[in-house]
Amino acid sequence: MGCFGFLKVMMFAFNGIIFLAGAAILGVGIWVKVDSGTILGFLQGIKDAPAEMSQILNVGYLLIAVGAVLLVIGFLGCCGAMKESRCMLLLFFVIVLVVFIAEVAGAVVILVFKPLAGELIEKLGTKAVQNIRKDYGANSDVTALWNATMDTLKCCGFYNYTDFTGSPFENYTHLYPQQCCNSPFLSFCNHTSAVVSAGPNLTITGCFQRFKQLIDQNSIVIVAVALGISVLEILAMVVSMTLYCIIGSKID
Repeated sequence: MGCFGFLKVMMFAFNGIIFLAGAAILGVGIWVKVDSGTILGFLQGIKDAPAEMSQILNVGYLLIAVGAVLLVIGFLGCCGAMKESRCMLLLFFVIVLVVFIAEVAGAVVILVFKPLAGELIEKLGTKAVQNIRKDYGANSDVTALWNATMDTLKCCGFYNYTDFTGSPFENYTHLYPQQCCNSPFLSFCNHTSAVVSAGPNLTITGCFQRFKQLIDQNSIVIVAVALGISVLEILAMVVSMTLYCIIGSKID
């Protein structure tokens, strides 16, 4: 098959993976925008949330954009290698290089602004608790949103069950949401059972803590995938430029 043929196969394989990854990310982005029961819907439903949160709410559009770009990259790489098109290979190299630089810049920005995350979360938590104590039990949309979030993440409130103290629901029923109690034998959730459920073992924790746990549990996978994509991009750029030069020498 020769070195040139081997490089073409490698290029096709790399870009096949990139194309499939783009399709997957695009699908996730569309799902995030459509599914109102996700954590993004929960954040969007908090009135007067910090202005910075508006950037998080756009993550669905970001995923769609990233997925579309990866689809284009995969298409250009595969076609450029199979058709031996120097134009496609060069365009592929430029796009991947721009994406790689943007990823590095994004990682630097995250590291620089990481200390501000705590302050942002504190602001969000204050608004979330205010939202619960004002509207939970009185506003059907807010109540349904919180119930869907708590059912999905198996959590209670933003921080814990005390977020519901003083809410219309608690004032009227003198109870807490059923999600705040983990006993299947109780048909209601009062203060005592909620305290037990959120005891030393943190059986029922806040939704923020649960979301943080999910991120922590999958952090290794996230980092591994990010590193894998970076390595794949570097290899794809090296192979594409090598093919570009080989094809150019054949033409000459």
